[in-house]
Amino acid sequence: MNDNQPQADVLPDVVTEYLTAHRERDAATAITAFTHDATVTDDGKTYTGAAAIESWLNRSAGEYTYTTVLTGADSIDTSHYTATHRLEGDFPGGVVDLRYQFTLRDGRIQRLVIEP
Repeated sequence: MNDNQPQADVLPDVVTEYLTAHRERDAATAITAFTHDATVTDDGKTYTGAAAIESWLNRSAGEYTYTTVLTGADSIDTSHYTATHRLEGDFPGGVVDLRYQFTLRDGRIQRLVIEP
């Protein structure tokens, strides 16, 4: 993600902090962005609670090598945001555009759905 891109301005700090930590493969920092009872859905699987999400973060950080570029960001309302990223790397297919759909509660991420 390039923090100088104007689209990033619509995302709340907790989302940009998570995206930065995730991009840097810093699971310990990324997990702090979530509520204790948060859910993450990625690749058709749902992870619930801090321990399951932290395990997912650690696994996804080491599975493939890739770069991430923010290509768009939208605010649906004060609790719902979407950040679109282009990933390029050594995973099957090599390039994918993913939508990170965030639901916030009390200033933290309550739900994250990642899908093409």
